[in-house]
Amino acid sequence: MGMDEAVSEDDKATLETITGVRRWTDSLLSFRTTRPQDYPFIPGEYSRLGLEVNGQTIWRAFSLVSAPHEDFLEYYGVIVPRGLFTTRLNEAAPGARIWIERKRYGFMTPGRFTDGEQLWMLATGTGLGPFVSILRDPGVWGRFRDLVLVHCVRHPDEFAYAEELRAMQASPPARAAGSIPPARLHLVQTSTRDTPRPGGPAGRLHGRITALLENGELEKAVGIPLTVEASRIMLCGNPQMIEETRALLHQRGMRPCRRTLPGQFVTENYW
Repeated sequence: MGMDEAVSEDDKATLETITGVRRWTDSLLSFRTTRPQDYPFIPGEYSRLGLEVNGQTIWRAFSLVSAPHEDFLEYYGVIVPRGLFTTRLNEAAPGARIWIERKRYGFMTPGRFTDGEQLWMLATGTGLGPFVSILRDPGVWGRFRDLVLVHCVRHPDEFAYAEELRAMQASPPARAAGSIPPARLHLVQTSTRDTPRPGGPAGRLHGRITALLENGELEKAVGIPLTVEASRIMLCGNPQMIEETRALLHQRGMRPCRRTLPGQFVTENYW
């Protein structure tokens, strides 16, 4: 434990330091913190973070965006109007302190799948976060033949991490270079409240994920069909998207992964 690291009562959390903040929009931000010692995690897991508000510690869950090999922790979130935690977070600057629980949570990890050729990652809003962590981990690039990331937002200025993702698409993480061949990354961005323009950016669609699944535009844009045999799917975002997408996948003969029964998809509500 570092000299500057404080421990809460019952040793469940450590007091870390915010080292950087990036604002994507007025309501979306990413922030990095120091990483506690002995803090292993699996991409797709989430942390519980605590901030002091009016003399109390307020706890909220945030998915990890950083990769296991990095020496910092990174999180991505939305500022909720009048939210106790995020109002304080919105005021935070590098040097501010934040509690990080030692325990990690969540089961939406690539290891849940025992087979499959394509990993589809369907996200709405800040549900993108765990998928960035997964893609930053070189290991996933050797497990699947294709990695498909679909990010749905309201307005195009909410496509966070887009530049980094395009760079990964052009050049996979270094340690994935040994894969024969490394996976291909397919990026699809879709927005729901803008007016689509002819000749827009490649990989840019208009409409909700569920609508694009129903009308076939999503698979057409990727160039790969969703199948029971080859496709493994992760859903992360608002509960309505997850509920409706689950129903569509069930219609295709797919089932969720269980502890004792392999399946085709896993989900995590981001609400």
